[in-house]
Amino acid sequence: MVEKVITLDNVSLIDFLGVENNNIKEVAAAFPMSKIISRGNEIRIKGTTPEITRISDIMDSLIQHYQKYGRVTHENVQTYLGQSGIQTNGGTGVAPTLPDDEDVLVYGTRGVIVRARTDNQKRLVEAAEKHDLVFAIGPAGTGKTYTAVAIAVRALKNKEVKKIIITRPAVEAGENLGFLPGDLKEKIDPYLRPIYDALDDMIPAEKLKFYQENRIIEIAPLAYMRGRTLNNAFILLDEAQNTTPMQMKMFLTRMGPNSKAIITGDRSQIDLPNRQKSGLIESVDILKTIKGIAFVELDGRDVVRHRLVREIITAYEKAGQ
Repeated sequence: MVEKVITLDNVSLIDFLGVENNNIKEVAAAFPMSKIISRGNEIRIKGTTPEITRISDIMDSLIQHYQKYGRVTHENVQTYLGQSGIQTNGGTGVAPTLPDDEDVLVYGTRGVIVRARTDNQKRLVEAAEKHDLVFAIGPAGTGKTYTAVAIAVRALKNKEVKKIIITRPAVEAGENLGFLPGDLKEKIDPYLRPIYDALDDMIPAEKLKFYQENRIIEIAPLAYMRGRTLNNAFILLDEAQNTTPMQMKMFLTRMGPNSKAIITGDRSQIDLPNRQKSGLIESVDILKTIKGIAFVELDGRDVVRHRLVREIITAYEKAGQ
């Protein structure tokens, strides 16, 4: 007998192995002449060379399925066993019913399926596919940040980039950061909460922790971007209406080879001191004629929060605020 070890890197074990390792037990039951043992993030296979080859092919299919959809179910195991010619109890060999891949951005956690839900969100996705730099501008609740994060996560999962960097200016909305408790990270984290919430929907907790610990995903205040050249990265600048012109120029010149960037902002929520010009507003005027940069405008029709949010935005627009 020969032995092969498969290491599960960056995988949520409960989502891949199943409760009490039932997914692997099911594979093992289909190959009674071989021995399959799961310990930690390693799967050891002992058997004849032909059987190990078949088992390895099934495991590769399951790993690819997990990387795409974020979890492996009993039905998925039976599907891939059936495709390999293994008859299982209750297995049909029919692929599981899944949403049309074409408009799905990310298969997230807890069964969350992230897709562009409005016409302008779809335009944002299309613009990001065709351009290396995209401005997404619109009021609160239009899904700018959430959609941008999903586009970046998809690029990372598809290995189009090596890391994601998400940043925003540390500008208070009527509050003073200096009076908040804690160190700088603890002061800034509440301002980055919408980004953490989006990532929690899209990446399993264990994997997200791994990504952050290994700086594959970075979330930081805009000031931390100074002096850096960001290569092979998907870069998101959120709340860009609160950048100064110098900050915006600094951010725009961070892009390195094989990098893409999405800048999101809301013209109606500028929290800069009086008479301080917004870097977002200025950059749109300066860059609007440059080829390779896309500008996507979202509006009240794209609001995907509570139905009242759309009406509130419309009322403020009518009031000229």
